Amino acid sequence: MVESFDIVKQPEDVPFYAGLLLTSYSFCQAIPSMYWGALSDRIGRRPVLLIGLAGDLATFVLFGLSKSYTWAIITRSLNGVFASNSAVVKSVVAEIADDTNRPRMMALLPLMWNVGVVAGAAVGGLLADPANQYPSIFGRFEILRTFPYLLPCLAGSVTTAIGLVTGLLKLKETLVIEPATSIPEAQEDGTATESTPLVAQRNAEQAKRPSFLSLMTPTRKLVLGTNVLLWLVISMHHNLYSMFAATPSSSGGLGFSPRNIGTSLAFTSIAVLILQLKGYQAINAKFGTLKCCQIGLQLMTPVFFAIPFLSLLSSHIEHAYGGVTLSSLPAPENWLSFAALEYCALWLLLLVFLLTRTVGDALSGTSLNLLVANIAPSATTLGVFNGVQQLCTTFMRIIGPVLSGTLWGWSIKHNLAYPFNSHLAWVVCGLVTATAWRLSLKLPDSVNIYLPGQSQRNRR
Repeated sequence: MVESFDIVKQPEDVPFYAGLLLTSYSFCQAIPSMYWGALSDRIGRRPVLLIGLAGDLATFVLFGLSKSYTWAIITRSLNGVFASNSAVVKSVVAEIADDTNRPRMMALLPLMWNVGVVAGAAVGGLLADPANQYPSIFGRFEILRTFPYLLPCLAGSVTTAIGLVTGLLKLKETLVIEPATSIPEAQEDGTATESTPLVAQRNAEQAKRPSFLSLMTPTRKLVLGTNVLLWLVISMHHNLYSMFAATPSSSGGLGFSPRNIGTSLAFTSIAVLILQLKGYQAINAKFGTLKCCQIGLQLMTPVFFAIPFLSLLSSHIEHAYGGVTLSSLPAPENWLSFAALEYCALWLLLLVFLLTRTVGDALSGTSLNLLVANIAPSATTLGVFNGVQQLCTTFMRIIGPVLSGTLWGWSIKHNLAYPFNSHLAWVVCGLVTATAWRLSLKLPDSVNIYLPGQSQRNRR
């Protein structure tokens, strides 16, 4: 898409402008998320969700009408603004669930996000520029020739439109707001009576809504801090693994082909699907939310330190086959040969490492979503806490790929001694994960209790 705009003068410019377009969406998604959450605490979850869906629908279609880079940047940024209210969904799920099914329902949120990412990428690739891809079907539609990226945006907007219509017809308000008590009026001459309050109603409402900073106890800071570190690591790894797998073994990578990389990622996608659908609730019921988070972080930490050593095995296999890289390695004639067994061992170890990391990611990520909801002191602050978490998460999604890419590029270029060689970015991931685990150990067991639900039961 970016390549078709006049701003691109040479192919080497495409990555920069494409990255800027992606960053504009992420940045505009991060900034308003806290404000959407706070607004939902005041006017309710339903109107904020419907506003977001309507805005997302309109701006995504407008993005498909892009004919210039400026138009694409503006519409994609606006799309990020409306998409940033997705944090409100966590508040809705937390409020409609109870203590028996909240872990299972929270586990579905990242699952749906991953399904959307995979399906969206597939739809975008299959339907982009349909007049040229499928001339016999779409070649006669002039609008698709004028706007070659409109069709995938329209296809993606179908799910948004379904969500908007369903929300208008079926979604009920989940936020229970305590009704304001009536305030007796003063006498006609303006003098106060014994029942006249000393504080005006507006001031009373303000007093009932403390500032977010005043709510930041040490425990809540630890939960949000752990969340920041976890999402930094997740964002770094998503970018780092693809670079590591594609880099030749002589430079510290695996030398995989795109097909091999896709196969390994597909394996982990299936694993996380099974875990989120079937496994997380049972594990949470046995160990509790906080312990699940700690177990997940413990599982991930050693993987980050171990996985770059696979490059040594990859290099040894390539030497055994006469310097042929793994990306072009033919099928072994004898699967019982030492080189073939090494190749099988490489794949086995890689899949074990990726599976362990994926399980740790799912356990800790889902648990932190639950912990953030648990630490909100009341239902009227749940939205702002989820909004702050979304803000931190989105910023880490911006910083993580940049940091991992910078560390990886610098380390393979200079090739210094361990840990400043090709292991550097992985070592940083391991240290950050270990730090997050240490922070989680300081959390009290009380974070397992859903505080907004306690406050609602107390009001009843």
